[in-house]
Amino acid sequence: MSGSKEARKVGELRRSQVVTTFGPGAMVDLPDVSVLVGGLNVWHGVDLRVPIVEDRLQAKVADVLKLSSVRLFAPPVEQDRPDAPFADLGVWQFPTWFLAQVDRTVERNGRKYRTRPLVPGRRLEKGKWRDEDRVNRSVVPVRFVQACPHGHISDIDWYAFVGAEFSDTLWLDEGGAGNDFAEIYVRSERTGKARQLADAEVKNGVVLGMCRGSLRWIGPEEREDCNQPNRLLTRSASNAYFPQTQSVISIPEAAAELREAVGKVYDDFLRGTTSAVEVAYERRTKDKVKAALEGRTDEDVWQEVDRRRNGRPVPLLPIKQVEVETLRNQPMDEGERVDEVEFFARTRDISGLAPPLAGLIDRIVLVHRLREVVAQVGFTRFDAYAPDVDGELDIQVRRAPLARDVTWVPAIENRGEGVFIGFNREAISAWESRLAVVERGRVLMSAHVEWARERGAKNAVFPGLAYYCLHSLAHMLITEVSLACGYSSSSIRERVYVGTGGFGILLYTGGSGSEGTLGGLVEVGRRIEEYVLRAVERARLCSNDPVCAQHQADSPYEARFLHGAACHGCLLIAETSCEHFNHCLDRALVVPTVDDGTCALLDGGGTAQ
Repeated sequence: MSGSKEARKVGELRRSQVVTTFGPGAMVDLPDVSVLVGGLNVWHGVDLRVPIVEDRLQAKVADVLKLSSVRLFAPPVEQDRPDAPFADLGVWQFPTWFLAQVDRTVERNGRKYRTRPLVPGRRLEKGKWRDEDRVNRSVVPVRFVQACPHGHISDIDWYAFVGAEFSDTLWLDEGGAGNDFAEIYVRSERTGKARQLADAEVKNGVVLGMCRGSLRWIGPEEREDCNQPNRLLTRSASNAYFPQTQSVISIPEAAAELREAVGKVYDDFLRGTTSAVEVAYERRTKDKVKAALEGRTDEDVWQEVDRRRNGRPVPLLPIKQVEVETLRNQPMDEGERVDEVEFFARTRDISGLAPPLAGLIDRIVLVHRLREVVAQVGFTRFDAYAPDVDGELDIQVRRAPLARDVTWVPAIENRGEGVFIGFNREAISAWESRLAVVERGRVLMSAHVEWARERGAKNAVFPGLAYYCLHSLAHMLITEVSLACGYSSSSIRERVYVGTGGFGILLYTGGSGSEGTLGGLVEVGRRIEEYVLRAVERARLCSNDPVCAQHQADSPYEARFLHGAACHGCLLIAETSCEHFNHCLDRALVVPTVDDGTCALLDGGGTAQ
């Protein structure tokens, strides 16, 4: 790209879209051209990047990318001032094969097919294709390309596919609506030879040849070693691009606050201590130490002192463990609210909960303000890889890089509100130990193993029955509360906690600016138990029952290995809301269904089983 700001501009994207939908390596159909978003190395206007500070996320991203450090920046935004530095995302035109807009038909097997010339970019003149009558024809990018599971992408060698020579004119014959690959043929005009596009879809086949490791989004000539066969990919298909993102809720981490407090008095007073007893002595005899360590136990302080003395690194706790521990330890609601802080939450009084829920729910927290930071670390094609139940990305996943040498990654901030529901650990453990639940768990685990085997995910870990159950309940609640809180169901998101820090569900919303802070979720949280009861009552029966309820996760016929009793009629929601791509769901673990009433955590009226 070169020239003036307007001459170089081919389209616009929202900043949030860059991280979640159209990051490096994504294909974008613009009004006049189809492009491949370039890697970070061809993003211009780095001086206009806005730094985003979130220590926990930076540490996690560096760990995932195996870097010593990494910075977070919001993507550069074009400025209105005429003297402002130029800012854009570099893009490459892709694909470089086109279909000429010629209205012709050809007959095959007694049927008429629409046919159009399949033209390489080198045969275009000023963006037009000149036919045999010397008429310039408009062209559109061909919608088929080739890629591999490692994210590499390139044009299909159409000449090799149909066995034609470079001098041939190729035609694409399409029957019906053009969505059935068995009814799409690539044909050589010179020889008349044609081949079904469906041949390129043969599983584990090498019809399209072996991948040459093209990193086209980083640069047209950039490559890396690859041993995967090329696979047919429709540019507009939902499996063409899966951004890999890592997100955290910015919260006051208790461990970080402890480290800061100890740091204030470590050098002058605590460096020479050798036990919690000596720490206690320093607190009693030194007013400065006493003030700095207010609210900290002697043992906790000693553990931090010992870590510093021995040069041990700061432990990198799982993302969700830090979040759930903080959420579960919020003070009781005292009526005050602080709007200037990034995170403000208060625990609600639950002494009035009805007995069935009182034994199950042990904490409800109203989150008046929260900040979520989302960073992209890479992307995949064909298969999406969700974080595990602790919110951690698998560092063994082969993800495509954002640039040849990554020193920073694009990130966005979302601000919003939410409600957290904490669950009693003993109640969940008692439910998990029931014989019927254990048996259903065997089926779900067997299905998960089959799913992992099919996709070659050797390190895939079964998330556990508690995750399936609370994840399903979260989906029920999102649907239910969206009817009353003022937000659409697609704008409410979830975080499910089942790890070391405790069990819980956080429903939250957020957007750039203040769009997610209308107060609707907090207001719903003041009577969230009513919505729990309504949600489980509604979930007893699905519009697709009994088919939905009778689905067996390990059935090889439907191949829905990550779903128990779950479908679009009951549990599946917008994927923007779900942290696990609508996987790991089973309604029968939450409420009785028409097929199984023995595994439910709650009955249809909210009664704990």
